Amino acid sequence: MKKQINITPSTASKIGTVDFDNLTFGSTFTDHMFVCDFRDGHWDIPKIVPFGTMELSPASSVLHYGQAVFEGMKAFKDDHGSIWLFRPNENASRLNKSAERLAIPAFPEDIFLEGLKSLITLDKEWVKSGDGKSLYVRPFVFASEACVQASASREYRFMVICAPVKSYYGGDVRVKIADHYSRAAQGGTGYAKAAGNYGGQFYPTQLAKDEGYQQIIWTDAASHEYIEEAGTMNLFFRIGDTLITAPTSDSILDGVTRKSILAIAQQMGIHTEVRMLKVSELIEAKKSGELLEIFGCGTAVVVQPIIGFGYKGNNYDTPLLENSYAQKLKDALVNIQCNKSKDPFGWRFKVCD
Repeated sequence: MKKQINITPSTASKIGTVDFDNLTFGSTFTDHMFVCDFRDGHWDIPKIVPFGTMELSPASSVLHYGQAVFEGMKAFKDDHGSIWLFRPNENASRLNKSAERLAIPAFPEDIFLEGLKSLITLDKEWVKSGDGKSLYVRPFVFASEACVQASASREYRFMVICAPVKSYYGGDVRVKIADHYSRAAQGGTGYAKAAGNYGGQFYPTQLAKDEGYQQIIWTDAASHEYIEEAGTMNLFFRIGDTLITAPTSDSILDGVTRKSILAIAQQMGIHTEVRMLKVSELIEAKKSGELLEIFGCGTAVVVQPIIGFGYKGNNYDTPLLENSYAQKLKDALVNIQCNKSKDPFGWRFKVCD
């Protein structure tokens, strides 16, 4: 049964002012946003309203104690004009898993999905077809109670905003393997898409950028011996003909793209291993010639080849291969997302025609 959502359409669209061929990722937003407040122990009737600023008390709990989690997904328009989401049920589930870790009340998954459909259908003209084009969809929830008491908030706001985007990265990507700073620790919030996880990365990532790298490969906080993930990506390593990725844990995000890449690779007959990989093993594989590819994956980047890495002052190149696993897997994934191939996994979620 369709859930009640109160909709207030925008009186004037700003879509005519947007150059869709020259977009800065995540800086241009559609005409509407989804909003739902949690008060008195329950979620209110959700609404879709014109995109705009909102009032926030300086005492809002999120500003003082950081109770905020988010998700990221994309909507795609196929060659026939239909619009699709990719595995949004996984995002709904992970949002609530993240929320639980930060003592935020769960948001009903059926309303989450119905809200996405209603919002994207209302702003469907913002979803453009074509290579690399999509609508980035950002659900998030934060503590909204005006109170500076050091305890979990009693009020929250759940929102969804959307941004038309092109490809996330342009050009070559080199990474630095962390040997000092840490992203997450055992027992922490690393598995959650918590806002603070990302804020804490910005300083060491900027230091890496100053050295000529684009991102950091994070290692375990206890020993810095084992590879975990990159700043905005899960990681895959091709050693010989085996594709290796770290297992999810309480310090590694359970990426939707990551689990999809694993499933496609296994369907293709590519040998995969989900296990911890030591930095020393990676370097030995590079020196012996067995390390053939490194690539990251995530909603924003889809699949991003990494052409080199640095560790403790030494740099190692990983040149792009013809016929690479990265390109094969990206093509297969994008074709499913954009309805250009069959979907044997049942991942596509139709929004509208």
